[in-house]
Amino acid sequence: MISVTDLRPGTKVKMEGGLWECVEYQHQKIGRGGAKVVAKFKNLETGATVERTFNSGEKLEDIYVETRELQYLYPEGEELVFMDLETYEQFHVPKERVEAARFLKEGMTVLGDMYEGRPLKITPPTVVELKIVDTPPGVRGDTVSGGSKPATLETGAVVQVPLFVEPGEVIKVDTRTGEYVGRA
Repeated sequence: MISVTDLRPGTKVKMEGGLWECVEYQHQKIGRGGAKVVAKFKNLETGATVERTFNSGEKLEDIYVETRELQYLYPEGEELVFMDLETYEQFHVPKERVEAARFLKEGMTVLGDMYEGRPLKITPPTVVELKIVDTPPGVRGDTVSGGSKPATLETGAVVQVPLFVEPGEVIKVDTRTGEYVGRA
């Protein structure tokens, strides 16, 4: 059990029959009454967010979430298939539980937050290297759009790249923002 006064962003708890991660919290001291804690939680299974107010003495059940290395294998319908690199067990994870799923390439190693042997959230590397499949030619002097053009990557994702980048080149993409970082 964990006291609500010990909540911090990233703390994972079990409440109301679900698994939740604290996104932000605020400790409020009221003049004559006791202190209160206002916290915003994100459901680890559905992605829903809620805000709850607790009295300072309340307790929540904390959970242990293990981070493991997983390998992305292939897409299967609305799910993605991953394999645990230690146990070789395979998991089917809905696409909405995978951050930046559009940048995943088969064989890529990712981090998985595991609870009781099942993945809750999949996080890809911060920067990935992907090959450009298609992009229009860059026209010299065409800087109306800020000197960038759309490029389709090998995973099907579309990112904005500088005019000098050509099809067939490998580029680095930040998976958090979806922006071009540089050439590989």
